[in-house]
Amino acid sequence: MTQTSSAITDATVAEHGFSPEEYERVLHALGREPNLTELGIFSVMWSEHCSYKSSRLHLRKLPTTGPQVICGPGENAGVVDIGDGQAAIFKMESHNHPSYIEPYQGAATGVGGILRDVFTMGARPIANLNALRFGRPDHPKMRHLIAGVVAGIGGYGNCVGVPTVGGEVNFHRAYDGNILVNAMTVGIAETAKIFYSAASGLGNSIVYVGSKTGRDGIHGATMASADFSEDSEEKRPTVQVGDPFTEKLLIEACLELMESDAIVAIQDMGAAGLTSSSVEMASKGGVGIELDMNAVPCRETGMTPYEMMLSESQERMLMVLKPGREAEAEAIFTKWELDFAVIGRVTDTGRMVLTHNGDTVCDIPLGPLADEAPLYDRPHVPTPARAPLTDMPETTDLAADLLRIMGSPDIASRRWIWEQYDHMVGADTVQRPGGDAAVVRVHGTQKGLAISTDCTPRYCFADPVEGGKQAIAECWRNLTAVGALPLATTDCMNFGNPQRPEIMGQFVGCIEGMAAACTALDFPIVSGNVSLYNETKLDDGSGSAILPTPAIGGIGLLADWTKSATIALKTAGDEIWLIGEDGGHLGQSIWLREIHGREEGPPPPVNLTAERAHGDAVRWLILDGVATAVHDLSDGGLLVALTEMALAGRVGATLDAALSPAAAFGEDQARYLVTVAPGTMPNLSVPAARIGTVGGDTIALPDAAVPLATLRHAHEGFFPHLMGATVLA
Repeated sequence: MTQTSSAITDATVAEHGFSPEEYERVLHALGREPNLTELGIFSVMWSEHCSYKSSRLHLRKLPTTGPQVICGPGENAGVVDIGDGQAAIFKMESHNHPSYIEPYQGAATGVGGILRDVFTMGARPIANLNALRFGRPDHPKMRHLIAGVVAGIGGYGNCVGVPTVGGEVNFHRAYDGNILVNAMTVGIAETAKIFYSAASGLGNSIVYVGSKTGRDGIHGATMASADFSEDSEEKRPTVQVGDPFTEKLLIEACLELMESDAIVAIQDMGAAGLTSSSVEMASKGGVGIELDMNAVPCRETGMTPYEMMLSESQERMLMVLKPGREAEAEAIFTKWELDFAVIGRVTDTGRMVLTHNGDTVCDIPLGPLADEAPLYDRPHVPTPARAPLTDMPETTDLAADLLRIMGSPDIASRRWIWEQYDHMVGADTVQRPGGDAAVVRVHGTQKGLAISTDCTPRYCFADPVEGGKQAIAECWRNLTAVGALPLATTDCMNFGNPQRPEIMGQFVGCIEGMAAACTALDFPIVSGNVSLYNETKLDDGSGSAILPTPAIGGIGLLADWTKSATIALKTAGDEIWLIGEDGGHLGQSIWLREIHGREEGPPPPVNLTAERAHGDAVRWLILDGVATAVHDLSDGGLLVALTEMALAGRVGATLDAALSPAAAFGEDQARYLVTVAPGTMPNLSVPAARIGTVGGDTIALPDAAVPLATLRHAHEGFFPHLMGATVLA
């Protein structure tokens, strides 16, 4: 008989996030009323965060396969072949709501969670990245949020010993009440030793390892699947608390055990904790699972099965072991001073059965919890097309505009952020933050992995299809710009309330654009995460949604890391070449917003055929040793890209001809700046034009020159000025 610990009322059902129709599905699946533990398990497994009930219909449209793909979506992380019996394992995930509620722990545990997704599959993590979105810099809460998030990322990553090598930061008022913290990890594994999560073997032991279970993070997945009010303090207990030093022990213990053949399946306890890990392992393996809740290591007294199953305490893993290997595994985890407990066994019932104090407290068929979870085709409407700019603004001073843009929130140097991260631990980081992509050496080889995170939310808001294309294309460009062959991507789909047709239309449009770009560029998506309900309920009951933000994390392969290109200008006299067309597109540009206060027009169109051709030509210039510096053109256009190259190399540049505002700051796609030694640029089959030369200590236009020292002061000054008076609470 299933134990019922409290009556289920309409209020209880609503508190657990069920619609009336969903609760009817629960009753039908069980053939009876659930008890509180069972209701909680259904609640977290059917949350958006775990079930993807509003998104998985459309996610199926994304290309996920290719000759380089070993494992696509569905596991803890994606896996791609990098040759020589090695694989790169990587994924990006969100920790948005927790980071707004409690920025330090929210960001820190986001890093911890994505690390576990990667080493769960047998990989040693070699790099962390992040993609951050904040509200207006002058918002009264924003400095606290920025300081907490950056400290949390650095605090966890630095202590666990994995370098944080890159990322991106944007500001926009749409994130005032709902910041985004997306974390990415990349690891390296042997292709013969990749571990998966499907449980098997009737009677095999189910083992809990890592930290003890506490009451932190209960209902974290449910909280992450709903919008929240501007006053979020009441949700603070749903935020997990991390311990990077325990995570480091857990990494080493798991990798040591993985050197044996004792593990049948392994899964980290992330969102929904013990519930999701056990359900996913059993459902993927087509088996049942039986757990003894009295055997779960707890750090607090009197914890109920409901609390144990829904806790999201960090640094915990679940394993299925081969028969008779328990003592061997326990010895390893005891050596690393971690908890180890046999808490259950694999069954052939197809059900999740929990016992506590001798009573059955949960008996649920696994099908309705996993594969048969709700799936919605939400109503969606396309985003109306933006009218082209007709009253094109002008400028009388390109130099003044450049100086202002270089110090603006979205363009200013992120040095204040990345200097708080240890980006050199492990001694394999060969391109540090500040370029187009980080490059990390594959330890003990000549190979390098290029890694980048990219998205332009203002483009996605103006035109989700083109914005989705551009997010993929810019990531592909950034990897190409260091000389890497792009291999695959992971995504983090951050959107507002999917029950609003216009928001769901943004999601569907971005997916359409991403799918087209992934196909055209042979750049499949092998893992990812969806974060919906990223909006804040205002006092009048309306919702304030974020910009649609499909953050993309990509990796590429360099056969020889020493041949990678950087953005820094090198030698006086080198020629500066523009690869790509100069269309002068100013719609949705940084220049239009920062200089004229207008967020108008369509975003730049993305020609995927041109992207492929231009990128392949640039990669050839790098690998053939012709290019001395390379930078892709994106936010801010040509003059901003050239200035970034000059500041990185501490040498100026002179342009051959006068530029219009559109030529100077237009954000046309599929473009790169490349420098070469005089007279060495070969004939290319793509558009290429010489635009200037390297040298001096200014950015010299035909009618003005801006000293690099002045530009550096503006570029480096934004974050220190913004954060200088902040004291982290």
